[in-house]
Amino acid sequence: MSGNTFGTIFKVTTFGESHGKALGAIIDGCPPNIELNEAIIQQELDKRKPGQSKFVTQRKESDVVEILSGTFEGKTTGTPIGLVIRNEDQKTKDYENIKDKFRPGHADITYQDKYGIRDYRGGGRASARETAMRVAGGAIAKQVMNSLGIKVRGGVVQVGDIKASNIDFEEVNPFNFLDSDKVSSLEEFFSELNKAQDSIGAKILVNITGMPSGIGSPVFSKLDGELARALMSVNAVKAVEIGSGCNVVTMRGSENRDKINKSGFETNNSGGMLGGISNGDEINIYASLKPTSSISQKTKTLDMNKDEVDLQVKGRHDPCVGLRATPILEAMASMCILDQILIDRGQCFNVQRNFKD
Repeated sequence: MSGNTFGTIFKVTTFGESHGKALGAIIDGCPPNIELNEAIIQQELDKRKPGQSKFVTQRKESDVVEILSGTFEGKTTGTPIGLVIRNEDQKTKDYENIKDKFRPGHADITYQDKYGIRDYRGGGRASARETAMRVAGGAIAKQVMNSLGIKVRGGVVQVGDIKASNIDFEEVNPFNFLDSDKVSSLEEFFSELNKAQDSIGAKILVNITGMPSGIGSPVFSKLDGELARALMSVNAVKAVEIGSGCNVVTMRGSENRDKINKSGFETNNSGGMLGGISNGDEINIYASLKPTSSISQKTKTLDMNKDEVDLQVKGRHDPCVGLRATPILEAMASMCILDQILIDRGQCFNVQRNFKD
């Protein structure tokens, strides 16, 4: 199965299925002498693990990561880093009654058409559980970038029609929402959503600070294009916006262009990138995730014989996948940025970059 490796120099290969024995990853190209241990990676994994509130799936996974290789005395050695997370709370029987049916909105039918076989247990490789190893890889990338003064953070800024008005990256609540004033509205909304046995989409902001100018390549490998590709690889992401995003269609050139003065850029409609190259300003990316397809409402679908049948999905699912997606998107952005920095160093080693540290 191809397509399981991300990156050019900082490479992350993941393996494993939702209901298999374990999830794993091999990270190659990590610089040496970076402080790294299980606790550092676990801190990021704990942000995405299931069962943390009544508003997400109640599958109980501790997601304890084990480093198998690539470190010595608490530091990276520059050799491949092997990681593994054991699955603990699989309930395969929840999928027995639908193993021959294709769930609408899922990859069941396309995996079957491509490979002629599929793992029906929780979606197998197509399950969002696969993203745990992305978060682990992203934790390592974040650790490297911390030494460069680059910070990646994010949070939910919209769920349905509820939008964040005041962005606060330090805000902590069960929805990972960046505006505390909207939490009560979200609680009421999710109560109604659960009664309706339905789900909802979400928009997440990923913010990157401390980036020097000059990172990224023009034409076919633009930094914004690489970041969009990285975020679009995440399950359920259906749209990515950079800076002012889709709002640019209503803006005039006189207000959209970011004027430059001695202090820098007066605005940041470009999202921190010009011509596919970072300009030293904050990078802002928005990712929109679709509603969870697995809901309890009955529907019509096709079975393996392509006959029309009834379907009712049971099991434990997120009413809004966006609530746990922030660390996943942060991870993909982190791995992408670090990879681009290493690529830049390979070509432009004799050009000074103004990293913070």
